[in-house]
Amino acid sequence: MPRKIFVTNALPYANGDIHLGHLVGYIQADIWVRFQRMRGNTVHYVCADDTHGTPVMLRAEKEGLTPETLIARVHGEHLRDFTDFGIAFDNYHSTHSEETRRYAEDIYARLKAAGLIEQRAIEQFYDPVKEMFLPDRYIKGECPKCGAADQYGDNCEVCGAAYAPTELKNPRSAVSGATPVQRASEHYFFRLSDPRAAAFLRGWTRGESRPGVRRLPSEAANKMREWLGEEGENRLSDWDISRDAPYFGFEIPDAPGKYFYVWLDAPVGYLASFRNLADQRGGIAVEDYIDAGKAATADTEMVHFIGKDILYFHALFWPAMLEFSGYRTPSQLCVNGFLTVNGAKMSKSRGTFITARSWLDQKLAPEALRYYFAGKSNGSLEDIDLNLDDMVARVNADLVGKFVNIASRCAGFIGKRFDGRLGEIDAPAAEAFAAAWAADEIAAAFEARDYSRALREIMRLADLANQYVNEHKPWELAKQSGKDAELHAVCSTALTLFRDLARYLKPVLPALAAQAEEFLAVEPFDWQGEWQALPAGHRIAPYRHLAARIERAQIDALLEANRDSLAAVAPAAATTPVAAAATPVISVDDFAKVDLRVARIVEASYVEGAEKLLRLTLDIGEEKPRQVFAGIKSAYAPEALAGRLTVMVANLAPRKMKFGLSEGMVLAASDPDGKAGIHLLSPDSGATPGMRVK
Repeated sequence: MPRKIFVTNALPYANGDIHLGHLVGYIQADIWVRFQRMRGNTVHYVCADDTHGTPVMLRAEKEGLTPETLIARVHGEHLRDFTDFGIAFDNYHSTHSEETRRYAEDIYARLKAAGLIEQRAIEQFYDPVKEMFLPDRYIKGECPKCGAADQYGDNCEVCGAAYAPTELKNPRSAVSGATPVQRASEHYFFRLSDPRAAAFLRGWTRGESRPGVRRLPSEAANKMREWLGEEGENRLSDWDISRDAPYFGFEIPDAPGKYFYVWLDAPVGYLASFRNLADQRGGIAVEDYIDAGKAATADTEMVHFIGKDILYFHALFWPAMLEFSGYRTPSQLCVNGFLTVNGAKMSKSRGTFITARSWLDQKLAPEALRYYFAGKSNGSLEDIDLNLDDMVARVNADLVGKFVNIASRCAGFIGKRFDGRLGEIDAPAAEAFAAAWAADEIAAAFEARDYSRALREIMRLADLANQYVNEHKPWELAKQSGKDAELHAVCSTALTLFRDLARYLKPVLPALAAQAEEFLAVEPFDWQGEWQALPAGHRIAPYRHLAARIERAQIDALLEANRDSLAAVAPAAATTPVAAAATPVISVDDFAKVDLRVARIVEASYVEGAEKLLRLTLDIGEEKPRQVFAGIKSAYAPEALAGRLTVMVANLAPRKMKFGLSEGMVLAASDPDGKAGIHLLSPDSGATPGMRVK
């Protein structure tokens, strides 16, 4: 029986551009949705902008706009970018909607009636400069679990731990840079620590949505065991679901000045967008998909595609919230890793990204990126590293050199010699190819979101098709008299094989597949029915160029367009002592590019697990101190460095290390082989932090 599936993507925040890191999860979801539809399944695919919270409020204030004006503009930009990359949502909505308000208030009321909402006073970080309570993502500091630096106030990107902002070490306000102070405030909590929630989640996170299909990927399920603890334990903490004014969002009923925290109403946006779609189209029984009782008998599915950075919220908080308010819980969480550049996460919040729009501005084909991401996606939580040289080589070799090459080498003969009509195919070859087609294996790979395996198999078949063309050499047959029948059969057979490859590639390359359908003059490809050759006498359209090679100049232009953001993740020199060595002569202008500053060592400490490094906190006269990891552990004890002046390179690109972010380099002297020891440079007395060394 055809499946009935409600599919969502994580909601992008309405506070910036879509970048290539975002697109990983959306492309993976769109491929899966397109595959399901080709199989004859009913799929409702929705998303929305996540619009509420302090960041939107602050950005609107900075731009002199109302929050509503800002989110309307960003909504249009986001939908444009998604559409241009072939991501075909049935509905793209906004969490700032009446549908979201209604669902949020209903869920809150039901949780409250179930005794799972609690009100209590908490100590919360307050920015004394900006005069506002700080949201979690506007507080940064060191992770209380692993010690990683520059982490947000709600969860650690390094170890994945979730915690309260007040647990951060050395916190600072990301709004003003000031050290936040703690103030008391009444807040509302969802009692995730309730024994009922813990018992439910222990079973839910380990369960199956369908026979053989787990709700969570194995890596995610293992993480859930760690967060939940062993049987009899309860490591879950209650979840703060309210924020104080000023705040852009929905006010909690009967709680003036208190607003739903974004993590309560954002995932509710999935349901709201679906409801909005149903209201627009009619004929969609929404309750069959989202009501716990009806969904069980309607045999529907609810599948979320999310990034691993929001796994905690979607695998614990969200299903518990739904379970105890009478809504159906997700059938499956499909979790993707990050996109990295030079090993560092591509992130808007950290200013390290390539925008989706800049890719299109350089006339780079959106489907080249879809193909590359698919070829790197194996259905796990593994990160994808963006290697543009590898992308160029793979796209040019596979799509142009293998796939399109089949049609380009054979279509012209059909048009010129046979009036555009196909002939009888090479029956023995067709039977051999039919036996080689691994449609079931490719389908299983698409179902499991192991797109890399699917594409490997498709390209294996493309190799076989090209081998057939190479062996029969239609360009030589065309020169020989009496070979027209053989030429006709070879080209007709090759185009039938091209048709099958285009069908298998359609979920990944929908626009290219549509061009192939138009060229072959066939109905839209699906994944059903028995294999059949294109019939003799079938007329194809004149061949037009289907895909162009990517040129290096386009990649260079892309990098130049994103130079400022990518500089933050460019490979930086190690933060180690400078040894004397023969070096090329430089000009004064070259030297002037290096920004040397006097720095006061505010604090020094050992780095757990590092043999050579000390963690230094340096004051160079800026609003907030910088963190630098220096390879001077063998020469200095941390307690001997506090308060000392030294010299640092202030404009060195930050370097992401496993211990945290290093934001510069301190200068030290040594002989070439290090036998003379390490000697930290110090300015003369009278120098003060921030002075320029010239």
